Amino acid sequence: MVSENDLPVAIIGGGPVGLAAAAQLVSRGLSVNVYEAGSAVGSNLLDWGHVRVFTPWRYCVDAVARKLLESHGWQMPEPEAFPTADEIVSQYLAPLAKLAELAPSIETNARVVAISRWGADKVLSKARQKRPFMLLVETAKGTRRESARAVIDASGTWQTPNPLGAGGLPAEGEDEFGDRIAYGIPNVLGRDRHHYAGRTTLVVGAGHSAANALLELAELAQTEPGTSALWVTRSTDLVRIYGGGDADALPARGELGSDVRQLAESGRVRLVTGFAIVAIREVDGRLAVEGQANDGLRRLGPVDRIIAATGQRPDLALTRELRLDLDPWLEGVKALGPLIDPNEHSCGDVPPHSHRELSHPEPDFYTVGVKSYGRAPTFLLLTGYEQVRSVAAALAGDMAAADAVQLVLPETGVCTVPVSLSGTSSQGCCGGPAPAVVDACCVDDAKAKASGKSGCGCGSTQAIAAVRSDDLEIAAQ
Repeated sequence: MVSENDLPVAIIGGGPVGLAAAAQLVSRGLSVNVYEAGSAVGSNLLDWGHVRVFTPWRYCVDAVARKLLESHGWQMPEPEAFPTADEIVSQYLAPLAKLAELAPSIETNARVVAISRWGADKVLSKARQKRPFMLLVETAKGTRRESARAVIDASGTWQTPNPLGAGGLPAEGEDEFGDRIAYGIPNVLGRDRHHYAGRTTLVVGAGHSAANALLELAELAQTEPGTSALWVTRSTDLVRIYGGGDADALPARGELGSDVRQLAESGRVRLVTGFAIVAIREVDGRLAVEGQANDGLRRLGPVDRIIAATGQRPDLALTRELRLDLDPWLEGVKALGPLIDPNEHSCGDVPPHSHRELSHPEPDFYTVGVKSYGRAPTFLLLTGYEQVRSVAAALAGDMAAADAVQLVLPETGVCTVPVSLSGTSSQGCCGGPAPAVVDACCVDDAKAKASGKSGCGCGSTQAIAAVRSDDLEIAAQ
């Protein structure tokens, strides 16, 4: 058997974080194998390539990857411009993957379906750390087994969307009517226009994906008569999607929240909050959704299409034979769970963390990127880049660099941590300077996911009208 030290580090996922990990490791003289399940690097981003992200280019590019690209004559796009996901792939990830330093190590159309140790399932402890990892890799040519000295799982969560059912399981009828349900962010104004023009669409979700879909449907309605949207959220508190407005250090993120809020308040989009979907029914060839509301079981509709912008979850089957320590409800790395729990935190930052928080009882296995957050929806690329910088340093034996972690993320101006967690505050939101007014109730909490360029006055987000329009509601039988 080949010595473990001579084996490459396996990186699962050829997205921004996976390629950043490869660049970091190669820059330290370590060999890598990158396995991308899609037909090209960044394939998950290409699924929603039409969407313009709310982070400018300067936050979208890993520092070591940039240095490597620039050594080959690459020029950074305008740092303050906001790229689409397509542009991130075409102008950054694709050129990076073609570099001589990385290209031989990247394999596309290669799906890692399982990881274990050679000759040891997860029960066996004796000499476990000395056994190389075994990866089961599916390709068009068949399935093969490969070895690795360490594994970095940057496979993300995009390919495993949450169902419409509010209980975490598919709603009754969800599979049956799947041909009329789109998960994620369909290209409403482009490729998928014919599905939505002149029709009524139900958008489910209270995050940025839902906001993008709603704004595109509203734009489509300006040129396509009969186009309308109904927006349904399980939560009654929309502070996470409405955001901090001008207080957001990422202006495009603040603008996105403000725009979708204006849509709801103006009545251009009908909003129903506090609605937990349990079933989808067909009514005269169209769809109605049934759900639990404060006043009992209700039915909304009929609609023609449904967009499920309900978030994603990690694929845990991949690592079933490994010893992982996961947060019991988020399913991300356990150490991050209390710091990113969306029940308490709403912003996109998290206290600095390193290879130590991202590791598991399984030696030399790391979960990074959005998958490290599990079901929490508040990940930013800067977090992933700092994660893999630390992990790469640890794998190279540079523990001083691995532990010297600094992570400074843009503030949102919003915080939803309950007051009982930290009592009174003499500062602004979550420890920031005292601000003007934001429509959220915030307190000083160093671990909260927001901080305060803007104020933490108690606004009226719950006063936003939850419209139950008679023509879109059918009394449940």
